[in-house]
Amino acid sequence: QVQLVESGGGLVQAGGSMRLSCAVSGRTFNNYYMAWFRQTPGKEREFVAVISWFGTSTTYADSVKGRFTISKDNTKNTVYLQMNSLKPEDTAVYFCAADRTFRGSDSQKYSYWGQGTQVTVSS
Repeated sequence: QVQLVESGGGLVQAGGSMRLSCAVSGRTFNNYYMAWFRQTPGKEREFVAVISWFGTSTTYADSVKGRFTISKDNTKNTVYLQMNSLKPEDTAVYFCAADRTFRGSDSQKYSYWGQGTQVTVSS
């Protein structure tokens, strides 16, 4: 069993930055693909970014490319999402997800999820 716990959300002004963390426990961290998704009320969960086992490969949604950076520290069993140049439309609950197989942007196929952390960007 894998447990994921997100932290770092909050309120930030447009143009600002924020870093989210996702602490992973329960299994060997570096055997999992880690991803970030986000969701707003009434909408489906939206893919944000994914990173490979050893952090050598990343993929981003077009909406965040160039502004967000996903990274992982295998010594701390933690994955990060650095968010810069934030926009009001980035407001959402952000979730981290994990799977031993590459799932890309398909949220339905990820095996493990955190509880989410709220990010609110004010205009």
